[in-house]
Amino acid sequence: MPDSPQDLAVLLAGAEHAVVLTGAGVSTESGIPDFRSAGGTWERFDPMEVASMSTFRRAPERFWAFHRPRIDMLTGVEPNATHRVLAELERRGVVKALITQNIDRLHTRAGSVRVIEVHGSLDRGACLRCDAEVAMDELLIRADAAADGVPRCTACGYQLKSGVVLFGEELPAAAIDAASGECGRADVLLVIGSSLLVHPVAGLPGLVLGRGGRLAILTESETPWDDRAAIRIHDRAGPAMTAVLQELDRLAA
Repeated sequence: MPDSPQDLAVLLAGAEHAVVLTGAGVSTESGIPDFRSAGGTWERFDPMEVASMSTFRRAPERFWAFHRPRIDMLTGVEPNATHRVLAELERRGVVKALITQNIDRLHTRAGSVRVIEVHGSLDRGACLRCDAEVAMDELLIRADAAADGVPRCTACGYQLKSGVVLFGEELPAAAIDAASGECGRADVLLVIGSSLLVHPVAGLPGLVLGRGGRLAILTESETPWDDRAAIRIHDRAGPAMTAVLQELDRLAA
């Protein structure tokens, strides 16, 4: 018999340190396309040409021509049921930390507090030459005011970059360390909407299983860790997590 949201609720209810890892499959229900899926953005654009560190340095106007409208798209969406349920589970103490590969800030906007953004975030921009930082609103003002669409640092004149990690750029070490630390303490890791194909995040389930913890996976597609998951649910995240919360309410009653 297939695993159910009710089974997942029981697993979470018995956890002492449950951690959640989310990927693009969570954000798609807010209308954000999954760039890697069939028909996604990376089938129409070469990411190394429009979203890489080399393009940012060599041709910033090309980089920002691609990047700027996508910021508008991301800031125009709202948190969905999964974001709200996860924020509620953190508020109740069921979930201790949330690791996300998404850069859209929707977990934070939904109310999650302990959010570890391993692929960066759109919350601010920075100058890679002098390390000056600017808020995202100011970054966009400068981009829109520039004749070539490239926001620049007022201190040194170099082009500014958003906080999103680009192809060819290292992931933020502090975030990866924090994610690894949480998984090193977790007795349950719930993966939602991630294909678990991109390293080093794809290795996080191994940290949990290596210390005797349990893995739960909620995705519509397959992952390399499916055969080692204690709970495996093939479903859309929003309806499944809504059912999980309802079952937790029933168990607590």
